[in-house]
Amino acid sequence: MTSSVASTNQMDFLKYSHTIGLCTMDGRGFMFPSDTAIGPEGRIYTVSRGLVGDSRTQRVTAYDLDSAFFGTFGSFGEDEGQFKLPSAIAVDSDGHVYVADEYSHRINIFDSEGKSVGSWGSKGVGEGQFNGPSGMAFDGEDHLYVSDHRNHRIQKFTKDGAFVLSFGSKGDGEGKLNLPWGVAVDGGDEVYVADWRNDRISKYSSDGKFLRAFGSSGNGDGQFNRPSSVAVDGEGYIYVSDWGNERVQVFGPDGDFLTKLRGTATVSRWAQDFLSTNAEEADARAKANLEPDLELFGGDPHEESAHTEKYFWGPVSVKLDVEGKVYVTESNRHRIQIYERGA
Repeated sequence: MTSSVASTNQMDFLKYSHTIGLCTMDGRGFMFPSDTAIGPEGRIYTVSRGLVGDSRTQRVTAYDLDSAFFGTFGSFGEDEGQFKLPSAIAVDSDGHVYVADEYSHRINIFDSEGKSVGSWGSKGVGEGQFNGPSGMAFDGEDHLYVSDHRNHRIQKFTKDGAFVLSFGSKGDGEGKLNLPWGVAVDGGDEVYVADWRNDRISKYSSDGKFLRAFGSSGNGDGQFNRPSSVAVDGEGYIYVSDWGNERVQVFGPDGDFLTKLRGTATVSRWAQDFLSTNAEEADARAKANLEPDLELFGGDPHEESAHTEKYFWGPVSVKLDVEGKVYVTESNRHRIQIYERGA
């Protein structure tokens, strides 16, 4: 570990701010959210993967950091402006919202108010085709990088969908990928990939040249169990949603482990509103043991998270805003935990 990282390695590197979210079938809230994006002027968009067989639950929810709710858009289906298995969301510099759909193998585009303005992509292995598009990220020139999950590659496009290049192929060797999921671009337009099945983070140049990788399989510090998302801040610190280990890990710019989070959630404003008007639910929650003895679960992070309300449970996505706030999307608890940089 380098001395510069070691000097910053402290528990208060990230400080918990608050939680936004509520499990709802439609309207204000989420239903198994899969990703979050922060647009211009602080508008936040979270896409819900929803429940199979219930068409109300696939949607994008728009809100802000203070929990103001601006409505929802998108719906279940295969027509323009619809999706069936939404996996990722991103916003370009003009405020247009892009939603990747694993089922339809395409990218849907909406304006900032949620009106459908187009789509592109189809199933296949050719240039510009997809097999399960997942993570997405824009660079400083509005090029969109898409993690082409089951084609084991990353594709780069203009924001209008014109193919630019692709890199990666199936394997575990240098520069190879195996079911990549999340993708991020840093301030220098270098690309970071959450290489899900290889349990590592791989880094590439903007023209697809492999630069380095870090991480290995396991549950120790700096190890991963199916990393699902990656983000990089302006100082080069790297944030990884370590999905299978139910945590978020933070690394220095060189990939040195810095710290980790299990979750610190409190009741969101939306949930407080719900509990204030649903006395039976509030009473049941007041009587519940929200922090049981963790020894009961033998160190299994999934069981610990399933039984401890404040912990991350299914931390599928980690994103940053322009101020460096960290947004962790939890699919299984239908909420976003928000953190700020500490000392």
